[in-house]
Amino acid sequence: MGRRRKGRSVSGILVLDKPLERSSNSAMIVARAIYKAAKAGHTGALDPLASGVLPICFGEATKFSQYLLDADKVYRTTVIVGERRSTGDAEGEIIAEADASAMTREAVEAVLSQFRGDILQVPPMHSALKRDGKPLYELARRGLEVEREARPVTISRLELESFVPGERAEVSLLVHCSKGTYIRSLAEDIGEALGLGGYVAALRRLQAGPFEESQALSFEQLQPLRDREAFDELDTLLLPLDSALQHIPSVSLSDTTADFLVQGQAVFVPKLPEGPLLRLYRGGDAQPQFMGIGEILDDGRVTPRRLLANM
Repeated sequence: MGRRRKGRSVSGILVLDKPLERSSNSAMIVARAIYKAAKAGHTGALDPLASGVLPICFGEATKFSQYLLDADKVYRTTVIVGERRSTGDAEGEIIAEADASAMTREAVEAVLSQFRGDILQVPPMHSALKRDGKPLYELARRGLEVEREARPVTISRLELESFVPGERAEVSLLVHCSKGTYIRSLAEDIGEALGLGGYVAALRRLQAGPFEESQALSFEQLQPLRDREAFDELDTLLLPLDSALQHIPSVSLSDTTADFLVQGQAVFVPKLPEGPLLRLYRGGDAQPQFMGIGEILDDGRVTPRRLLANM
C-alpha cells in the first residue's frame, strides 16, 4: 500500500501575493503549511527578486494547474538603462556600463514598438530551462554559457508608464505577455536596442490568467488565521476549482450522461459550444456541480479528459 498523505483534504485555489526574497516553491510550501493541506502546487514560477500574483492549487485543483501555467501574465517592471548585469537582474555583477543621460522618453517609446506582438526571444542563461538534464542556471553559476534557441512569444501590451532620465535611466513598463516570456530577456533586449544595455531592477506580477493583484493575499493576512487554527475562515478565502477555467466554454449534463462520462465513456451532448475543450457540470442551471474538463472528439462526442475524484 502507498503512503497516505498527511494533512487536510482541502481543494481550491489560493491567490497568493508572493513576497520578495522567497522562491515560488518555498512560498508554496509555506502556504501548504498554513492550510495544513495534503496536496499543493504552484502555477508558474516567480524569481525570488519578483513579487506578486502566484496562484497556489490545493487538492483537486492541482489537476487543472496546467491551464494556469499556459495562461497569459501581466507584469510591472523597472528597467535600469545604461548598465548590463550578468544575470539580467539586480542580483548580478555589473559587466558593462554606458551613460544614458542623453536618452529621451521618445527614444524609449520608439524602441518599444519593436517588441510588441509576436517576437522571438532567447531565454536567459539564468533560467530553469534544461540542457542535457541540467537547468541553465546551474551552468551559468559555473561560468558556462551555451547556445539557446530563440522561442516565439507574444507581447500583447507593452506600455511605458514612467521615465526617469539620468546616467542610469529608470524605465517603468507594463507588460502583458504569453507563457514562456522572460522579462529579464525583454529588459536586456530593450537595453540592447537602445545601445546602452539594461537590466531588471524590480518586477511584480499583477495578473496570472484570470487572477488579479486585487485578489492576492499575503502571508501576513493568512498566518493569524493559521495561528488560531481558523481553517474554516482560511477555506473561505479559496477560490473554486473552476475559477481558473472560465475561458473554456461550459456544458451542463444530465445525471445519466454524467455517470457515463465518469465511467470513462464518450457521450453525445446536444447543442455543444465550440471546443475542443469543455467545462463539464452535472445537473441543471440552479445548482450545477463542476465535474472537470472534457474534450470534443471528431465524431462530435464528448470524452472525459480531467475529472474530479468522487464524481
